[in-house]
Amino acid sequence: MHRSSTISVVSTFDKLVAQKLVTTKRIVIVAAAVVVTLGILITLFVAGIVGFVFYTVHNSEAAVAARDFLRKNDKLRQDIGEIKDFGKFVTGNINVMNGDGTATLNLKVIGEHKTVDASVELIYRAGRPWRVTAASYKNDSGQTITLFDAYESRQVIPARLCLI
Repeated sequence: MHRSSTISVVSTFDKLVAQKLVTTKRIVIVAAAVVVTLGILITLFVAGIVGFVFYTVHNSEAAVAARDFLRKNDKLRQDIGEIKDFGKFVTGNINVMNGDGTATLNLKVIGEHKTVDASVELIYRAGRPWRVTAASYKNDSGQTITLFDAYESRQVIPARLCLI
């Protein structure tokens, strides 16, 4: 058996090129997998925060008070029928500071005849339950129908006098 002392330059070059392409391919695949994984993790994190916020607002004392008010409101029941349910999402804002708070909540109200979007404003003072200060909904023609307005009603909402 005779061994050749010459090295084929072409075959060695082809091997090096083939190895380099595989290595570059692997790097691109690993980098893409890392980017996709980070994207999924960030999306899950943000979705978790958004879900927690919706859950907290939906189950808040203010939302419970708003739903109770809407369930008992005769004017709303006359227009949409008996209230069967509320939408899954309660949107709006709730601000509580130093034992006092305000909330503006938007709820979908599902009645026997119609479904409407309602808005309820509430206040919270000195550890007392949430109280409705205004409520309205939009009818089919887009008009805002007032369900309750503290300034027009005879109900007195106690206010604290602050002396400075």
